[in-house]
Amino acid sequence: MSILDRFTLTDHVAVVTGAGRGIGAATAVALAEAGADVLISSRTEAQLLEVKERVEATGRRAVVVPANLAHTDEVAALAQAAYDAFGRLDIVVNNVGGTIPNAFLDTDVAYLEESFHFNVATAHALSRAAVPLMLASAGEGRQKSITSISSMMGRTAARGYLAYGVAKAALAHWTRLAATDLAPSVRVNGVYVGSVMTSALEFVAGVPAMKQQMEEATPLGRIGEAEDIAAAVVYLSSRAGQFVTGKLLEVDGGIQQPNLDLGLPDLQPETAPL
Repeated sequence: MSILDRFTLTDHVAVVTGAGRGIGAATAVALAEAGADVLISSRTEAQLLEVKERVEATGRRAVVVPANLAHTDEVAALAQAAYDAFGRLDIVVNNVGGTIPNAFLDTDVAYLEESFHFNVATAHALSRAAVPLMLASAGEGRQKSITSISSMMGRTAARGYLAYGVAKAALAHWTRLAATDLAPSVRVNGVYVGSVMTSALEFVAGVPAMKQQMEEATPLGRIGEAEDIAAAVVYLSSRAGQFVTGKLLEVDGGIQQPNLDLGLPDLQPETAPL
C-alpha cells in the first residue's frame, strides 16, 4: 500500500450534516473523491441537490435528506437513513452548528442554551444513533470515525463570542471524552477551524479593509478555504489517520488569537441594569 492509498475511502459510507454549502458541501465532495458514498443533509433541498450533482460527478452515490438539523430527532434519524440507503455506515461528520455573535449583556440564558444545543447536542444525537450501525457494518479495512467541526473560538477568546465559543469548547471536549468511550472501535476527532471564506464571512469579502485586517492577522496571510477543512476531514476519516483519536486538528492558518475584532466597546456604568 502506498502512502496515498491510505487516504482513500473506497466504498465507505458517510453522513455529513450542514452539507448544503461551505465546509459541509466541500467535505461531502472530498469524501466522494476519496471513494465514499455520502448522505448529505441540511435545511435547503435546492442546495443539497447541487452538492449531489458534484458528488455524482466523482462516480459515487449521494442521498439527499432535507431536515431541520436543530431538531435532535431529525439529525439522529440520518444515521438509519444512511444505513438503509447504502447498507452500512462508516463515517459521521458533525458539521452543522454556529451561533451569531452577541454582546455579553445581550446573551441571555436561552441564547446560551440554544448555542449549546445546536453545536453539541446535535452532534451527540447523530453520533449516538450512528455508533451501533457502525459496529454492525462489517468490512475489513474500513475505518469507523466521527469528526466534529469545532472552531478556534473554542480555544481562544474575543468579545462577542461567548455563546459560540463556549459551545465549540464543549464540542471539543465532547470529542475527547467520546473518543475515550468509543475506543478502539470508533475513532473520534475534531477540527479547530479558523476563518474560512464561507457564507458566514460573505460580508468580509465585500469590505476590503476588513478582509485585509483578517489576512494580515493570520500568519499564513490568507483566509481559509472550505477545501482546507475538507482535506483535514478526509485525513481523519481514512487510514492515514488510523492512529489518531481524541484529537483536535488546528486548521486555522496559524492564528493564536481571533483575527476579527467586532468592535464591541467597554461596558460603561450606564450600560449595566439597575
